[in-house]
Amino acid sequence: MGTENQDSPNGEELNNFPPSPSSSYSFKNRIFIPTLVAGVAGAGTGLISKHRKSLGLANVSANYAANFAVVVGCYCGAREFVTATRKTGPDDLVNSAIAGFGTGAILGRLQGGQIGAIRYSIMFSVAGTMADYSILKLKHVLSDRAKTIHQNVENSQKSGKWFTLPEWFPINVLDEEALAAKRAQEEEFLAHKARIRSLMEEES
Repeated sequence: MGTENQDSPNGEELNNFPPSPSSSYSFKNRIFIPTLVAGVAGAGTGLISKHRKSLGLANVSANYAANFAVVVGCYCGAREFVTATRKTGPDDLVNSAIAGFGTGAILGRLQGGQIGAIRYSIMFSVAGTMADYSILKLKHVLSDRAKTIHQNVENSQKSGKWFTLPEWFPINVLDEEALAAKRAQEEEFLAHKARIRSLMEEES
């Protein structure tokens, strides 16, 4: 029975695997959210468009938002389809290149015929691959930064210090040893200053 539960697609062991490209998790994070962000970016682009006075701000913003959302939605959907077809991970940039080429070819064909299909397929392939590559690099940087912060917090808790300032911070909180050393330096400086004063009084 244990073997059957492990091999069964409904077994609990399979719940630990990452979500498949066709899951709702992937749809939300890799299709819906990028499409929504693209729509907002398109609306913002419409706000600064030179056509907003002649065509109307609302119409231009809605048009830009719709176009951006359609392009990004088609690209992200094609990328997930290619990922599921090739059965590779979401970090495979070949999927981005293929999805960009196919999306550009279809949308370019609708806009400008064969010439538009060739031009847009190349543009979308390059732009999509570069965008996904940049996002992957950004994720790695943020992940490494989060691990560093978490490690610093753990080290602070182990040493009994819940909060530590970075080394470059201009204001430093001194511990007891540092305070004692600082007091010793101040006393030495005052004693040296007193000796100089006494020598000057003797000479005078």
